[in-house]
Order: sequence, then structure tokens, then C-alpha cells
Amino acid sequence: MDLNLAVLIDGDNIPAGYVKEMMEEIAKYGNPTIKRIYGDWTNPRLGKWKNVLLENAITPVQQYGYTQGKNATDSAMIIDAMDILYYGKVSGFCLVSSDSDFTRLATRLREAGMQVFGIGERKTPNPFIVACDRFIYLEILQSQSEDTASVKNNSKTEKSGIDKITPKDLRFIATTIDDVADDDGWAFLGDVGSLLQKKQPNFDSRNYGFQKLTPLINSIPHFEIERREDSKGRNKLIYVRIKEKKHKNSK
Repeated sequence: MDLNLAVLIDGDNIPAGYVKEMMEEIAKYGNPTIKRIYGDWTNPRLGKWKNVLLENAITPVQQYGYTQGKNATDSAMIIDAMDILYYGKVSGFCLVSSDSDFTRLATRLREAGMQVFGIGERKTPNPFIVACDRFIYLEILQSQSEDTASVKNNSKTEKSGIDKITPKDLRFIATTIDDVADDDGWAFLGDVGSLLQKKQPNFDSRNYGFQKLTPLINSIPHFEIERREDSKGRNKLIYVRIKEKKHKNSK
């Protein structure tokens, strides 16, 4: 069952060029029943947003900057989020911003039982990222869109902004596999993916250039994958374990 989501966008903080990829990503997690964007629409800087609001059914909310140096947009967005929370018509929020000012809001919404998705640029401070259930980088969505376009045009484009898997990443994945593994060291990959996300909300296989977790794990020599049939023999279940564990448990 799809979550009903309230999508609240900080127009002062997010480039309009990401809107198509962003809305497609949000649709994977639920039904965006409320879509609002906040900003001072008298400011020419938001002009690019005006062109994409109608085609994406996003409602602009006018917020004047009453005092220089103070972000009135943040306050309006936070007040609206709390109003929506108390109306009880959604079961999740998508906060689109790279601003750490929304850290407390994300925490408060989760305390109320809401699922919170964050979307922002890579410059987003870590406190806001970890306050969300899941955090998606806008640059990855743009890179994904460029890859699709290059396939259609039969051309190759160099991927930018792709992370390399570091020893720290390997330890993180290995520890998570251990956390859910059985006595033989095997862990159901679905459980591994869920726990990775809980531990680190911005963990995403697309950050490393892979669309799914399975090919990411398969690309790492430290791990091995096994495909098993479910009890009805209809679906293939994917299990993973750390290769070193094989020798320890087979003695």
C-alpha cells in the first residue's frame, strides 16, 4: 500500500532543474497527495521554478522575507508541516532541502510516527541526513537521468559525482551482513538493505554507480552471492555472505 506523502520543497534552497527527476523518485515511495513549494515569488531568482510548477501540480506558497538575514521560508514550511501532521491525512513527509534548519522538523515528524524522506544536494549537513528515514542526493538523480538520455542517444557520458567504495564502506557493509547473518554467515539481501538504510539514511547503491544493491554487492570481491528459490519455487531469493566466513564455518 502506497504511503500518502506531503512533499514540501524549500524553493530558496533547491535548483528548479531537478524537479522532473525528483518527482519521479518520490513516486517510488508513495503517493504525493500534497505538493507545496515555499519562497518569495517576487524574487527573480525563483523565476525558473515558475515554469515547472503547473506541469508538476506543485502549489507555490508565498513567503516574504520580512527581515534581512532571516529565512522566513523555513518558518513557513515548518508551520505548514506541523499543520499537515495534525490533520492526519498523510503517513509520510518528503522534505526537499539542503538546509540543516529542518533537522528538528524531521526528528519531530518521525517521533509522531511519520516516515520522513529527505532530498537534497550533497552539501546537505549530516545532522539533517541522519534525522530522516532515507536521504537521496539530487546529483544522483540527475546522473541517472543523464545515463538514460545517453542510452537513448547511443552515446556514452562520463559519470560525475560517483563515490568510490572505500575500506570504511566495506567495513560498514560487512558489519551489517554480520548483524543479520545466520550461523553459516548467510544473510538475506533484503534484510541487509533495510538495515543499511536504517544505519545510514543516505546509503544508496546509486551513489556508487549501481542502480540496485545486488550488482553493487556482486562487484565487491569480499562478498559472495547465492540465489535460492522460495518455498513455492516461484521467486529467487538473494543471499550474501562475507567470503572469509565460508572457511571459518566449514571447519
